[in-house]
Amino acid sequence: MRIARFSIDGNVAFGAIEGEKQDELVLDIIKGIPFADFELSGTKVPVGKVRLLPPVLPNKVVAFGRNYSEHARELGHEVPDAPFAFFKPSTSVIGPGDEIQYPSFSQEVHHEAELAVVIGRMCREVPRERVKDVIFGYTCANDITARDVQKREKQWARAKGFDTSCPLGPWVETDLDPGDLTIQLTVNGQQRQLGRTSEMVHSIEDLIVNISEAMTLLPGDVILTGTPAGVGPLNVGDEVAVTIEGIGTLTNKVVKRG
Repeated sequence: MRIARFSIDGNVAFGAIEGEKQDELVLDIIKGIPFADFELSGTKVPVGKVRLLPPVLPNKVVAFGRNYSEHARELGHEVPDAPFAFFKPSTSVIGPGDEIQYPSFSQEVHHEAELAVVIGRMCREVPRERVKDVIFGYTCANDITARDVQKREKQWARAKGFDTSCPLGPWVETDLDPGDLTIQLTVNGQQRQLGRTSEMVHSIEDLIVNISEAMTLLPGDVILTGTPAGVGPLNVGDEVAVTIEGIGTLTNKVVKRG
């Protein structure tokens, strides 16, 4: 099931996406929230009549770096023996079609296409065999990075945590095997990144076991699983699109920060 979060006439709701062709998609509005037992209302709205929002509003975004060996090498880094985590604040999250604002303190902003895991229930110290039980679903993400700032500063808080640096969407796919999916990214229609989730150094199970040893994960929290090789610069005016097999396409445009 594809679950979207959207606004219409000033109201925000969740809905289940129905249909396959982009111009024929409709939302069946959900009664309640999707992280608990819910029912479909039967009230349907064309996707073209609503504004899609970030599919979740996470309490925290836990991101894992250097989780594809070719990407680590292209930046001159060693592949970490254990998962390497950092955070992006909730204020960095934007949705499909929202604008990525080029930060004033950077001259080199890069794209990073990633598979995002959405947590479905409160959990801590999750054993490997229970990881699937705590996952709500999967969505597309773009870990926008001020690369020059990342190189200059020892902490990555500003480089990866600035406002609009975490596009998510367009919806959450709840019925998906994430083991070997194609991830690709285009800028202005030209392919920049192409990889497969099977190339991850540390699996999704590894990542969730690792971070849940240290902290409680809440419904709606997001885990970013790393990016394939091919990261590169974005410029004001660029349109960047992340497509993940079985999920869909997340598209955003880069604008000058106002």
